[in-house]
Amino acid sequence: MKIWKRLALVIVILLIVLMIAMTVFYMDGFIVNLWWFQALDYGFYFWMRLLYQSVMFLVVTLFLFLFFFLNFWVGSRYLGAAVPAEANREPRASIPTVRLAGVPTGTAQPAGSGSGSGSGRRARYQRMYDRFQRRSLLFYLPLTLVLAVLVALPVYGHWETAVLYFFSRDSGITDPAFGHDISYYLFSLPFYLLLWRGLLFASVVLLLGLALLYWFERWIVTGSAQPLRRGAKLHLNLAAGTVVLIGAWYFMLDRHLLLYTNPHLPVFSGPGYVEMTFILPLIWAAFILTLLLGALFIWLVNTRKGLLGFAIVAVLFAATLTLRYSPVVPDLLQEYVVKPDELSLQARYIDHNIRATLAAYDLDEVETRQYPIKRIPWNTATREFQAGIVNIPIWDEVRLRKVFQELQEIRSYYTLKSIDVDRYTVNGAYQQVAVSPREIDLDNLPVGSRNWVNEWMKYTHGYGAVMAPPAQQRAGAIRWLMQGIPPQSAFGLSIDEPGIYFGAGDYSPVIAPNNLREIDYVSDNDIVLSDYSGTGGVRISSLFRRLVFALYFGEINIFLTNQINDDSRILFRRNIVERVSTLTPFLLLDPDPYTVVTPERIYWIQDAYTLSQWYPYAYTATAEFAGVPYHFNTIRNAVKVVIDAYDGSVNYYVSEPDDPIIQAYARAYPGVFKPLSEMPEPLQQHVRYPRHLFDIQLDIYGRYQQRDPGTFFKQEDLWVYPEVQWEDEVHVIKPYYVTLNLLDPERFEFSLIAPMNPKGRNNMRALVVAGNDGDNYGRIVAYSFPRGTLVYGPAQADAFLKQDPRITQEFALWDRRGAQAERGRLVVIPIDGVIAYVQGVFLKAQTGASFPELVRFIVNVGDQVAMEATLEAAFSAINMAAAAGDTESTSSGAALLPDSEEIELDLEGTPTVDAEETHEETHEETHEE
Repeated sequence: MKIWKRLALVIVILLIVLMIAMTVFYMDGFIVNLWWFQALDYGFYFWMRLLYQSVMFLVVTLFLFLFFFLNFWVGSRYLGAAVPAEANREPRASIPTVRLAGVPTGTAQPAGSGSGSGSGRRARYQRMYDRFQRRSLLFYLPLTLVLAVLVALPVYGHWETAVLYFFSRDSGITDPAFGHDISYYLFSLPFYLLLWRGLLFASVVLLLGLALLYWFERWIVTGSAQPLRRGAKLHLNLAAGTVVLIGAWYFMLDRHLLLYTNPHLPVFSGPGYVEMTFILPLIWAAFILTLLLGALFIWLVNTRKGLLGFAIVAVLFAATLTLRYSPVVPDLLQEYVVKPDELSLQARYIDHNIRATLAAYDLDEVETRQYPIKRIPWNTATREFQAGIVNIPIWDEVRLRKVFQELQEIRSYYTLKSIDVDRYTVNGAYQQVAVSPREIDLDNLPVGSRNWVNEWMKYTHGYGAVMAPPAQQRAGAIRWLMQGIPPQSAFGLSIDEPGIYFGAGDYSPVIAPNNLREIDYVSDNDIVLSDYSGTGGVRISSLFRRLVFALYFGEINIFLTNQINDDSRILFRRNIVERVSTLTPFLLLDPDPYTVVTPERIYWIQDAYTLSQWYPYAYTATAEFAGVPYHFNTIRNAVKVVIDAYDGSVNYYVSEPDDPIIQAYARAYPGVFKPLSEMPEPLQQHVRYPRHLFDIQLDIYGRYQQRDPGTFFKQEDLWVYPEVQWEDEVHVIKPYYVTLNLLDPERFEFSLIAPMNPKGRNNMRALVVAGNDGDNYGRIVAYSFPRGTLVYGPAQADAFLKQDPRITQEFALWDRRGAQAERGRLVVIPIDGVIAYVQGVFLKAQTGASFPELVRFIVNVGDQVAMEATLEAAFSAINMAAAAGDTESTSSGAALLPDSEEIELDLEGTPTVDAEETHEETHEETHEE
């Protein structure tokens, strides 16, 4: 008896395990996801998303089910026409009454011919149909349900489009072509197109199904070709009319889709003269002809009349579509009507494109200023000069990473992968700082240590961070603001809780706290242990949860281990990008999340974007997010996501409250998105403008800063990023962070700066700056230079440096002494009205531990170059040369030239005058005057 009980117990356990496995795997980890969302205090949000998906699917499926079922059910009511009149003329022995479609119908059969083949077959079909009609629900219910689900599935895949549609509001911005609010294009138009596709497919399926049903009735049930009953004809006419109306609706939407055509690239985006004066009337004509053609077709089928009218309209309709979609006529109009007077005819549409693009990329409020060029020598004793050079970022992220990794990783299982540039107040001084979190990296553990206990319970977290200023005024070793394990600082910096359980690396799940305790760090050969006390992760103390997670992760040890206690939690999805993407998959994430160190603990700030392809008339850009290219014509850095590195909590703060997309999501998911003002003050001080977004914006602004349609059409003032030869490779100088007083002369602020060259030229055309601090956050200012002033670009400054014999000789001497000398990145710094180029010279040992050390500073101003052991000495050398009159036109990194002559460097770096361009620019200036 005991054996049977044990066997029964084993069977029950196996059934429970099987049920749990089915729940976990066949429901795509539903219960695990629910626990994870609840642990992050997003349980209500989890159910809201599930509710929207379910309601969307159920509503669409129910509508389509009723649409199909009611129509097929009505169709079945009109089946069962009378037997042909010829059969009624013969003598009848009996007239049995058969109820067809609920109507008693006398069916005559010739006397003595009850077994005749023709009449017997029809009688059998009638009896079969009679039975079918009584049981039609058994046929129509599953058929219409399957059809409804199949048609609903594509719509269900875009359920979030419907959510945005229902929660959207007007933005207050209207398009110039049709006068619709921009929200109509962002939310309504995509939803209407989705709805149109679903309705058109459903109505065509219904029409074909009804036609098949009535064909079956005419040719199989009755065995004759007699006309349909009036109700059946009316039903088919209504179904056909529905198809026609839905088909015509497309052309109403097609008018608005015209705003996304790009036949005039690369000149401008959106429709032009031909599209708005020729194609648009054709769309209206196609709409009218669709309705007329559908009406004539239905009339022809029912009356056998109007064939000529139908044929004429069909020909007109085909001709209209041919003209609409064929490129032949539009190309002829473009060539012979538009091209002779193109600027005049296209100016209006170019202006639409310019305004829409600047608004779509948040560039419509960019300020333009003229940079006040001054002559050197500087007065180096002024506050502006001293503050200007103290934060020049000599160290770039690549070289800092090498130094950090060599000197501060300390243990093999730690890694310093990311270098984040930020600003901190250190000993009362506001300065630019490079921060790197010390994250855990189990891939570097010795092979013998790679076991389940170490990976899941011992090596669970990183520890602390490293800080150093990227600016340095003297040659020598780097100055550490925070270093070591545990973190130490001679500048009053500290972290109460330095543990990093959530970060940017590929983190595996861990169980913490546990009975074995976790390794914090090793100090003086002592292993310091700790117990996790945060609120991150999902509690795992119960056997049921342990079993669920063991099945979910495929790790039976989670269920078998006895090292789990009542406080234990399982921490998973510890990579911050995966964490945020799982919570809010509708947000695209910046590729550069960064660390913020506060006195309490370490945080991550992840910039998140909303983007769309539906902004009318705007230029379509392409950018990569998580290695995937996206095409869009509007983008906003709508959200700042804060992730606690210790407990993994995630908070969303809206940084673009005017963005209609994030507004719709905020209404759909109440409580998820908070205003930026609710972000804790210590974190608000470290919010920065995303470099990735600024890069995208400047790629657009380089063309669209030409706001005059005439200038834009000729593309005579295109801006591009400078290129410079750096370490045997051509490098594009992209935006970088620096501390400047450009936005406010009275205050030095953390800013993004980007030098821009005219396309095809090496001289600098402008400096574009984006603010990061306080009220200046997101404020973009483009500084251009006075007319007639040439400012040397990075490539030209680099050429002057390479031609300096003293610098070239010193580099050769370093290389002969067994050290590898290399120049750092070229930093463009505007200081007190002067454009200077600054870069460091670094030495690396060619053997053993190899990491760079700063040994010299190179400063370029105009064609003057100086290399010294201190930054101030290098600037003083430039000052002395200017004061001695060694250069007459090369003050401030600019050459003041008559008549707007532009100088370019040839391949050897020799200045040459472009006479043709000088003539053109002089002619344009004279014309303007």
